[in-house]
Amino acid sequence: MAAAASENVDNQLKPESESEPKPLSKNAQKKLLKQQKYQVKKAEKKAQEKEQKKKAQERKHKEWEETLANVTEEERLKLIESRITLRKERMEKRSEEKEKKIERLTQAKEIGQNIVVDVDFAHCMSETEISSLIQQIMYCYAVNGRSTSPCHLWLTGIKEQMSSHLDKLPGFDKWFIEKETRCYIEAMADRKDNLVYLTADSETVLDDLDPKDIYIIGGLVDRNRFKGITMNKAQEQGIKTAKLPIGEYMKMSTSQVLTVNQVLEILVNFLETRDWKTSFFTVIPQRKRTGVDPVDCSKLQSLSEEHQDKEGHVGESAEEHDLLERKKVCIEVPLESGS
Repeated sequence: MAAAASENVDNQLKPESESEPKPLSKNAQKKLLKQQKYQVKKAEKKAQEKEQKKKAQERKHKEWEETLANVTEEERLKLIESRITLRKERMEKRSEEKEKKIERLTQAKEIGQNIVVDVDFAHCMSETEISSLIQQIMYCYAVNGRSTSPCHLWLTGIKEQMSSHLDKLPGFDKWFIEKETRCYIEAMADRKDNLVYLTADSETVLDDLDPKDIYIIGGLVDRNRFKGITMNKAQEQGIKTAKLPIGEYMKMSTSQVLTVNQVLEILVNFLETRDWKTSFFTVIPQRKRTGVDPVDCSKLQSLSEEHQDKEGHVGESAEEHDLLERKKVCIEVPLESGS
């Protein structure tokens, strides 16, 4: 009885926030509803794409069977042999491309530009935002693997939520990147002077990429809630900061904050071309620019259009429209070698 009475008194003394869950604000309710609607829409689109793919395969199979049925036996054997030869050539080409990719990434680990994606922000994000970041990381890995001058890519701060999400990716254990549970400041303590955090809040403009430096990209979605978080982190750690020279080549219709995959792709493009202008106009979507572009982008139009809807911020219509499409592009055949 005494224990029960004591517990009752303790409950009465507890603040309301501890005894009952705090009701969501109107904005939080709207955001939750929006996320739920997005998940439903995502599931419906996935099911629709799966059904369309199934029907396309059935149609192709039927057309192939009809073709074989309407030719002579000799022609039939030639068609089958031709198809087998074509498949063999495709497999050999993929195998050759895979070997070249492994060679490029192996070389990048030795002499490539070190670029870190700091994923130690999971505690700041919702599940939907974390999923969005995972998509961006997948795209980063695919872009780097296709590059003729890939970087030495790192993921640091892989803990708890982020670790469980990444482990669910097909073939992630075979990704040809560095995976660190520690923060970069610990994992690269002997190279602290070479750490450079890329943040739009920095006053230092990045003119070139120094091979000795290690450039850090903040793995954070919906940064509007956390203005200055990466800049503050870098200042607290006592490391250098810099921002991309976007303002020197184009005017942005919104802030200069880009998604993780956009920043990584700009850097990879620059490593290939050593040209900031080409890199920006190839990657940054037209809708994020304003006014007349100061350069002739006709040659870059197709490349620019390819990236116009590869955004990662939660709630943007572009993401809702293209998230699944990006996933198709990003998931590649895993490399044989481990990281």
